[in-house]
Amino acid sequence: MITLECVAPVSDDVVDYDRRNLLIYAELLDADDAGLGWREGALDILGIDPVEDPEGARRCWDSHLARARWIVGKGLPLAILAFGEGARSS
Repeated sequence: MITLECVAPVSDDVVDYDRRNLLIYAELLDADDAGLGWREGALDILGIDPVEDPEGARRCWDSHLARARWIVGKGLPLAILAFGEGARSS
């Protein structure tokens, strides 16, 4: 089981957390592109109940979606190197 932090990392480097949660990032990007609302996404993808903790669910959704966008945007060159290194060491 993947354990998510309440807030995704804010770093100009790809970190181990990013490697562990790459699938989550992909799901978030797909869901957002498909127009899925953050409440449904928080529950279905992140496993956080937005009724129980609306502020925490929104913060988690927003920060992880922003991190996912960074990975496929400005961070892509670093991500390619980092994920390639992980594949070689496996």
